[in-house]
Amino acid sequence: MDYHNDFIAISGVSKTYPNTDTPAVRNISLSIRRGSIFGLLGPNGAGKTTLLSMLSGLLHQDSGNIVVDGLDTQDNMAAIKSRLGLVPQDLALYPSLTAHENLAFFGSMQGLTGDMLQTRIDACLRLSKLEDRAHQRVNSYSGGLKRRLNLAVGLIHQPQLLILDEPTVGIDPQSRNFIYDSLTHLNEAGMTIIYTTHYMEEVEQLCDDIAIMDQGQVIANGTLDELLAHGSARDTSHSIHLRTEQDIPSNILETLRRHEAVEQLNSNTRSLHITSHNAEQILHDTLELFRRKNITLRSINYGAANLEQLFLQLTGASLRD
Repeated sequence: MDYHNDFIAISGVSKTYPNTDTPAVRNISLSIRRGSIFGLLGPNGAGKTTLLSMLSGLLHQDSGNIVVDGLDTQDNMAAIKSRLGLVPQDLALYPSLTAHENLAFFGSMQGLTGDMLQTRIDACLRLSKLEDRAHQRVNSYSGGLKRRLNLAVGLIHQPQLLILDEPTVGIDPQSRNFIYDSLTHLNEAGMTIIYTTHYMEEVEQLCDDIAIMDQGQVIANGTLDELLAHGSARDTSHSIHLRTEQDIPSNILETLRRHEAVEQLNSNTRSLHITSHNAEQILHDTLELFRRKNITLRSINYGAANLEQLFLQLTGASLRD
């Protein structure tokens, strides 16, 4: 492995939890380029959390090697943790403390003291645009403000690697765009970022490289263009992806599953992905069914490949399955 280009090198890593027969992660090999934003996707239970837990030292692998910035995690986890920032999906904040107090506490846990700690607190408050709320208790914050502070806590010690687990879940569009912009600026300054999300458009917008996991294995890996080209070569059928403003009734889904032109159908509450050898006919019939039930369309993607279509094609599952 070329450690000058690969900030992270994962080789033959497996992990099986006690009292289970099926590995959570199975013989994964993966490299993450220095200075890239790396998107990690997979349905629930694919093994993403287990892989990231091993990478961040919360779990030990059963076999294989993980090297971060030239350091093997088996022998150098303390040094690696000083290079690593983790922003979990569940807010890692003390709600009864202020933003300033949260940053001071987590900064001290990273060994920061005195003027250096105060300098980093000020920098993180500026980054998250929380200067005016620095001395307000976190339990008075909106969801978007809490997400911004959660990100700032992960950056308090100036990590070289930032791992984010669904950092934009449940927040307003303005806060989401703020986090996008912040991550872009951090990456442009040289930070390597690993990004997991259930929003495909975020990965398409932010990530340089993408890996898709399923059943403990990496089933696709590359740039967005490489993955989409791979998916188009595999699939000679046509794809339709629809998003709706209302929940899609179960009787519509059953009708479409029985349609002679439908080869594969995957659905979520308000989204529908159909693979068909007669896409024009099935699109016409689907829209007619929606019209009868007063289902309002939010978007239609017909023919052109995108990441969500590829994901469904490879895994047969919605990201939230």
